[in-house]
Amino acid sequence: MASTAQKPTGETVEIEENLKEKLGPKILELKVPRNRRIFVSVEKTAFREVAEYLTKNLEFKHISTITGRDAVGQTEVIYHLNRRGVELSLKVQVPAEEATLPTITDLIPGAVLYEREVHDLLGVDFKDHPDLSPLILPDDWPKGVYPLKKEWTVEKIRQKFAGSEEK
Repeated sequence: MASTAQKPTGETVEIEENLKEKLGPKILELKVPRNRRIFVSVEKTAFREVAEYLTKNLEFKHISTITGRDAVGQTEVIYHLNRRGVELSLKVQVPAEEATLPTITDLIPGAVLYEREVHDLLGVDFKDHPDLSPLILPDDWPKGVYPLKKEWTVEKIRQKFAGSEEK
């Protein structure tokens, strides 16, 4: 039976080659599973430089969302960017005890709400973000409780709320 996997062509290949040439050592992993789909993983220290390159040189100026997940000892943040139908996911991991990243709101203003959401739910601090006030969580939500962190079970959150009501 013949393989039906779509081999990357044209613009996708050009972007892949450009990234390898210009950012090679800064990229931990580069995957192109199919045409018009690219995954890039970078170190925290290279994140801002790579994000700037993607927006300014390769015109990835639209953000569809930012996703995050609590991994063992780390928080993974994935920026889902788009340019004329090419989807690029920029992945970066930050240590759980120092979960900070530079904001990209100056590069892509649409990231403002997505970064606030990741801050609310996973506790990532976006340096120089214009407004990290709560977006999703209620105003009386206990400080330091990030509901998508695995350490916070429903029971622990209930106990935290019970403890804050007693004061």
